Amino acid sequence: MNISYNWLKEYLDFNLTPEAAGERLTQTGLEVEAIEKFESVKGGLEGLTIGYVNSVEKHPDADKLSVTKVDVGTGGQLQIVCGATNVAAGQKVIVAQEGTMLHPFSGESFKIKKTKIRGIVSEGMICAEDEIGLSEDHGGIMVLDNNAPIGIAAKDYLNVSTDYIFQIGLTPNRGDAMSHIGVARDLAASHHENLSLKIPSVENFLVSNYLLPMEVVVENTEACPRFSGITISGITVRESPEWVKVKLKAIGLRPINNIVDITNFVMNECGQPLHAYDTTEIVGGRIVVKTVDQDTAFRTLDDKEIKLRNTDLMVCSGSEKSNEVPLPMCIAGVYGGLKSGVKETTTSIFLEAACWNPTWIRRTATFHNLRTDAASRFEKGIDPNGNIYALKRAALLIGELAGGMVSSDIIDVYPLPVTGRQITLTWEKLNRIAGIEIPKQIAILILKALSFGIIMEDDLQIIVTSPTFKTDVYRSEDVIEEILRIYGFDKIPVPDAIRSSLSFNTDDKKESLTEELSQMLAAGGFREMMNNSISNSKYHEAHFSESKESVVRLLSYSNIGLDSLRTSMLFPALEVIRYNHNRKLFDLRLFEFGKTYLKKEDGYLENSYLALVITGQLTPESWKEQQKPVDHFFLKGMMEKILKKCGINKYTETAFSDAIWEQGVCYRVGKTDLLSFGKVKERVVNSSDIKREVLYAAIDMDALLRYAKNTVKFSPLPKFPFVRRDLALVIDSTISFGEIEQIAYKSSGNLLKEVNLFDVYADEKLGAEKKSYAVSFIFLDEQRTLTDAGVDKVVEKMIQQFQSQLNANIRH
Repeated sequence: MNISYNWLKEYLDFNLTPEAAGERLTQTGLEVEAIEKFESVKGGLEGLTIGYVNSVEKHPDADKLSVTKVDVGTGGQLQIVCGATNVAAGQKVIVAQEGTMLHPFSGESFKIKKTKIRGIVSEGMICAEDEIGLSEDHGGIMVLDNNAPIGIAAKDYLNVSTDYIFQIGLTPNRGDAMSHIGVARDLAASHHENLSLKIPSVENFLVSNYLLPMEVVVENTEACPRFSGITISGITVRESPEWVKVKLKAIGLRPINNIVDITNFVMNECGQPLHAYDTTEIVGGRIVVKTVDQDTAFRTLDDKEIKLRNTDLMVCSGSEKSNEVPLPMCIAGVYGGLKSGVKETTTSIFLEAACWNPTWIRRTATFHNLRTDAASRFEKGIDPNGNIYALKRAALLIGELAGGMVSSDIIDVYPLPVTGRQITLTWEKLNRIAGIEIPKQIAILILKALSFGIIMEDDLQIIVTSPTFKTDVYRSEDVIEEILRIYGFDKIPVPDAIRSSLSFNTDDKKESLTEELSQMLAAGGFREMMNNSISNSKYHEAHFSESKESVVRLLSYSNIGLDSLRTSMLFPALEVIRYNHNRKLFDLRLFEFGKTYLKKEDGYLENSYLALVITGQLTPESWKEQQKPVDHFFLKGMMEKILKKCGINKYTETAFSDAIWEQGVCYRVGKTDLLSFGKVKERVVNSSDIKREVLYAAIDMDALLRYAKNTVKFSPLPKFPFVRRDLALVIDSTISFGEIEQIAYKSSGNLLKEVNLFDVYADEKLGAEKKSYAVSFIFLDEQRTLTDAGVDKVVEKMIQQFQSQLNANIRH
């Protein structure tokens, strides 16, 4: 929200500097994030003066140059070489002397220096309009009226204004501060004295004639609690005067024409958005506020066609035929239509000042991605009793600046008038919550300055009515907040002791496990990412089209790319990978703890996951060794480390593929899936505009917690030696090492401590669809020394199981 310092001073007499005023506003809760200097002309014409051309002679060595003598009021004359064809003796001109910095309308700024031009000394510059930033005109030097005083600053003669703009970061509840009067009200209250606002009077408002009567019908009073308006005839649409354009430019608005500029001016003055309709587009002199049929076409003010929903509230005109549906003119409170707006040929308007339901406005503006100044105010909530003042204020300005005459009574559809809430506040509660004793009279002054009505006050309590522009004040705590933010939180001392009740969770298993896994992954070269739980529904619809109904969609969103809760941890992670790849960062190891959300017939399903994604190379580029890309086995090793960290040693392994994984592996305990990992399908990766292979793992944290055990114990070094045996098993190519490992542990009792695959061999001599696994087995008995005979007996038993269950052959 941009607020003008000069504009504030029109409503309030104060002598604070811009910096002090910004600090005061921040203390009241209107955080001033920045203060920027604004100049109606770039550079503010600083250093430029009014001069008088005493003489003009031809340059002796240049046909197109003249040598002038210019009086700038310093008692002497400047010699200036000028190339303009319209320079003549007796003119009043704008002069840039040596050392002056010029800021042209286009191009870079430059400093005037004393120089020689074709051998003649030039002590300055006689300026054209474009050279000092006034306009694009470069038709010659700028010639002033004869009454221009010699020697005065050009900025004073041309009324160049300088302002300071406060950039205020408003919280969603402060709709009352989205105007200069609203901000001035807080600034006045912060003085803790009887400093009153000077609100422009509308007493001179009157109806000139009744040439343009208008009928208004509001079909949905929930969505439109109040709709007011008047007709104004005899207007001339033209450029706004300079003072209006400067005010709008200062707060970042582009002047358009006098009618539109007045509506924007009044909106930023008092916070009530207005909308002007060309009355020739209102068929039958009848306006209907209603919803329209689903997918009704509507062309907006910027000439874009959108499809309306049957929940979009519209301001419609009557139709040419009585049996036809009214024609949409404007998306209520959000965006105007192309045909109904003010045009150069417009001579009469209907001026609307309505109060719309914030929920309806937010829903429509968000769905159609139409963010306007008016919608942002209606979304926060405006004063339902402030629109008549705004109508009268705008009508008076239109009469002054466009020659308009009010041609109807004020139409006001207001079936359920809104009144202020009556709230009781005890002084004991105020002081207890504040932590200090606030003087009653100061609290009363603050409330009066904030427009609260005082119904009754005594030594125990005060009863007030809240102003209707304070849409967030409901109870005594809200009144206390209003008093404290104006009184000053900085005046409340920090106590010597703090009293609080500490709460803690005796079951911190989840937090401990999360922390331990984070440390382990970080030690393994992974970096943590934190993605938004809100995602784009197109991801799920593209890859899980059969379950579109399971997406949890947001009822309201401001970004069409963030319209639902994520159903998978993968898709936000792919966005992170794409972001890094676009910046030439290809070697990524990332992890994230988060949740996924699904809609079920009987409610919603929320699951916690640990997600890992890997791309690129395992090791950085080096002269010592060749780089190796990350692969399935690296990720498999990380999964096994995680399970080992959790004390989960017994699980089954199943290979699979689905819509996401091309080569996936699932680890299970019983019928519970602990985790899945593997290579992401190329189609999925390409859909995110990623050109490299991606490995992905999804670990169900809820399942992991269910089976995790704190079984880490210290074991002394073994007293007895271990025994190693190696076997070369010829097996079908479909058999995995995991199956060999499981059979080995089951058939060897407690003697087998480790199984390792150290070589894989495939050759036609082994047979079709065959491969050879070279596997090592480590045996250890912690109570005695193993004998070869005892180990051979166990190995023989394993071989029998390999042969019977896997149809394996032993290579010798």
